[in-house]
Amino acid sequence: MRKLLLISFCTLFFAFQACKDADNKVATTSEIELISPQQVFDAIYNQDSLQIVDVRTPEEYVVSHLKGAQNICVTSDDFNEKVKKLDKNKPVYLYCKSGGRSSRAAKKLKEMGFTKVYDMDGGITSWEENNLETEK
Repeated sequence: MRKLLLISFCTLFFAFQACKDADNKVATTSEIELISPQQVFDAIYNQDSLQIVDVRTPEEYVVSHLKGAQNICVTSDDFNEKVKKLDKNKPVYLYCKSGGRSSRAAKKLKEMGFTKVYDMDGGITSWEENNLETEK
């Protein structure tokens, strides 16, 4: 009887712990806001102090990029060091070519303690499909 009670208690404990961990993961992910290219465009042209980061390679950045964007390649070894220079308390807008690398970068920034992270849905590909302006 004691073994059955102990097994039941352990099962319930681990079940509740798994639910708690799942809830924490949802909360962390929900703090990264996926926004449209138009919302990023509006932010670029309506805010003075903006942190916008192109997480593509330097070669991709040179071809075209968003106005005011700085290039910090998410696949480079010094990505974490370079993003430490950003202000963790100000919003950071991220984009790449189609959304995969910026999603990865957004998760890294949240883990590093950035408070507001925006990830542009569809990347610069979607931006250009919406006929929004880029710089070279």
